[in-house]
Amino acid sequence: MGTENMANYPSLKGRPVLISGGATGIGEALVRGFAEQGAKVGFVDLAETEGKMLADELAAAGGTVAFRQCDVTDIEAYRKAIAEIEILHGPTLALVNNAANDTRHDWRDVTPDYYDARVAVNLRHSFFAIQAVAPGMIAAGGGSVVNFGSIGWMKASGGYPIYASSKAAVHGMTRSFARDLGKHGIRVNTLVPGWVMTKRQLDLWIDDAANAEIDNAQCLAGRVLPDDIARMALFLAADDSRMCTAQNFVVDGGWV
Repeated sequence: MGTENMANYPSLKGRPVLISGGATGIGEALVRGFAEQGAKVGFVDLAETEGKMLADELAAAGGTVAFRQCDVTDIEAYRKAIAEIEILHGPTLALVNNAANDTRHDWRDVTPDYYDARVAVNLRHSFFAIQAVAPGMIAAGGGSVVNFGSIGWMKASGGYPIYASSKAAVHGMTRSFARDLGKHGIRVNTLVPGWVMTKRQLDLWIDDAANAEIDNAQCLAGRVLPDDIARMALFLAADDSRMCTAQNFVVDGGWV
């Protein structure tokens, strides 16, 4: 994400930010974007090698970046990682709940254990991350939570019913937390990506048929890139969005 083409948000300089799933894809763009703004960036991810390389690169460039390898479905491990990052950077004032897994699954094959595992990676960790950082935001007099939704359930996509259910639930969670935390100056919004051209998507699902679908569905030509999502996240974490809460911010090229 080149800073020459990006808005600068002075309120993000020095602000402690926590990002889940930050080592690759959209998460990597988020980490880079916040680091370029001068934020104190903490991020977690399962991908240890990629996470360490990203953190080392950004630290060498002068950023304040901390990485912890963590499985966000292990809530105690995630709480520990959050606590360690907050010891380094101070209380989290912007939380970006990005981590998710959109692996396709056939409803006929789903077991209770598989169901619970999909909910854990796509919904549950976001709740407990908010629970962990909200007291610090309350003490500071405000903060921002950015939950990640999806246009998948909005456009009735098939092939991943638990993922779709979890992402729909994120929107409800956002609105409820916005009401509960708003009196403390904490904003809670849902960032809703379209079909984003990450390496995972390109490797697994983007073929001629997918490209034709995107061309037909989007109002805008071109493709939604990870940087496009990061730019919206920066706005929602910055003071510029001070009166935005309980809303969906859709970045999908005009699909839904």
